Amino acid sequence: MKLVTFKHQGISRVGAVVDDVVVDGLARNNIPQSMLEFLETGTVAMAALQELIDRRQARIPLDEVKLLAPVPRPGKFLGIGLNYADHIAETAQEKPEYPTFFTKQSSCVIADGDAIHLPAVSEKLDYEVELAFVIGQRCRHVPLEKADEVIAGYTIVNDVTVRDWQFRTPTWTIGKSFDTHGPMGPWIVTKDEIMDPHNLSLKTWVDDELRQFSNTSHMIFNIYQMIAYLSQAMTLEPGDVISTGTPSGVGVKMQPRGYMRAGQVVKIEIENIGSLSNPVINEPEGFVVTG
Repeated sequence: MKLVTFKHQGISRVGAVVDDVVVDGLARNNIPQSMLEFLETGTVAMAALQELIDRRQARIPLDEVKLLAPVPRPGKFLGIGLNYADHIAETAQEKPEYPTFFTKQSSCVIADGDAIHLPAVSEKLDYEVELAFVIGQRCRHVPLEKADEVIAGYTIVNDVTVRDWQFRTPTWTIGKSFDTHGPMGPWIVTKDEIMDPHNLSLKTWVDDELRQFSNTSHMIFNIYQMIAYLSQAMTLEPGDVISTGTPSGVGVKMQPRGYMRAGQVVKIEIENIGSLSNPVINEPEGFVVTG
């Protein structure tokens, strides 16, 4: 199932994409209207949405809705650095002994098609293709062999980074959290449709130039290891989004530098999930996140 958060006739709610239509969860009162609540409700909400799909009910043409980020405001939005050997090599850094997590503030999240802002304070705007997983169950101290059980599904994240601001602090948080620098989507593909999350191709284009091309099989710390590690320290909650790192090919390591510029389009594709595309524009004067 492709779970979406979408807006139709001014109302935001949860649904599922099937071919060229959206199945509208608003048709059932036992389907919550926010993705966080939907995932919290669990199998009851999922079964109700599946019944609408099976009965071919509550269908809206896809081109009549606006897809939002599938989790517009995740409770936690975490990334992991230095998780592909080729990216470690291109950055000339040491392989980490432990997973290196950082926080992206949830106010940076935008949807497929929304504009990434080239910030007024920097021109060092970079892209990073990343597979992300979405937590589906509240959990703590998850054994490695049961980590798959707490995953709701998978989505695409562009871990947009302002490189000079990233390295102003060892935590990287500010440089990873500028407004609009968390493109996510276009949907969550439920885990039953992803046979092996550790064998998916990843690609990034800037305009028509292929910049990144790799496979999730090259992760150093796999998804289940990440869950087991994180859950030793914190409770993971439905709707938390954890992005799993990027391979080589980032703009900062190109010669000359391949930073994104206003007027360009960055497109990310991950096998069995789909594509995430966002134009780049100059930061509008007076921009403030709303909603």
